[in-house]
Amino acid sequence: MPSTASLDDDYANGAYIKGGDAYLARWQRQAGAFRQVMVPRARLGLAYGPGERQALDLFLPDSTPKGLMVFVHGGYWIEGHRELWSHLAAGAVTRGWACALPSYTLAPEARIHDMTTEIAAATTHAASLVAGPVVVTGHSAGGHLAARMGCSDIAADVARVVPIAPLADLAPLMQTAMNDKLRLDAAECAAESPARLTLRPDTTAHVWVGAQERPAFLWHARLLSERWNCPWTPEPTRHHFDVIDGLTDPASPLMEACLGGLA
Repeated sequence: MPSTASLDDDYANGAYIKGGDAYLARWQRQAGAFRQVMVPRARLGLAYGPGERQALDLFLPDSTPKGLMVFVHGGYWIEGHRELWSHLAAGAVTRGWACALPSYTLAPEARIHDMTTEIAAATTHAASLVAGPVVVTGHSAGGHLAARMGCSDIAADVARVVPIAPLADLAPLMQTAMNDKLRLDAAECAAESPARLTLRPDTTAHVWVGAQERPAFLWHARLLSERWNCPWTPEPTRHHFDVIDGLTDPASPLMEACLGGLA
């Protein structure tokens, strides 16, 4: 069995990305600037449940929305907040879609099962505010949660899921140090791994990943696409931190994968 140290390295991204330390400040600047521009068309901190982190931000286009895109942030289910990613709503809003970004309760306070339930509730609440088709996307751990919204055990009216660099099978994470907080066991891995579950017949999926991602993330993306018999795109030159940049560009291939042909 591989050592815990070797699997920790499999899921370490920043150490393998040139200039990785600069991304956090860049995202903060971009997200803040976007929120300032969107003040007249932003509904911030909308509660979808009673918990402190059970809230979402909703950004609206300048006309009647064509539908709703939900973006779920990553952070290995341990860290992160919706406000860091506000700018990723830009592509959807420019295309005439509303975009919701939920926060959710993190580990160790919550188990991954709880997070799945919260994102389903956030998606349902956001969909009650915006008419039209619903697309759920998300990055890394958020890609896992986005994929879960397409699984047959989730009662959500979702037209499409686009998991970006998702964690598709959670079993390897039991052999990492982060499991001290995640508390994954075999039963939860079986119940919460999208690659072990079925895609709802009325939901389509497209898995997205950077071609320069760590091998583990390429494996997860390919595994999910094979299990679900859906397309997957390894985007050239992209790594784990910049693979989400396409969400800011309404004409990007990633945005087309998310919203193309739906409205």
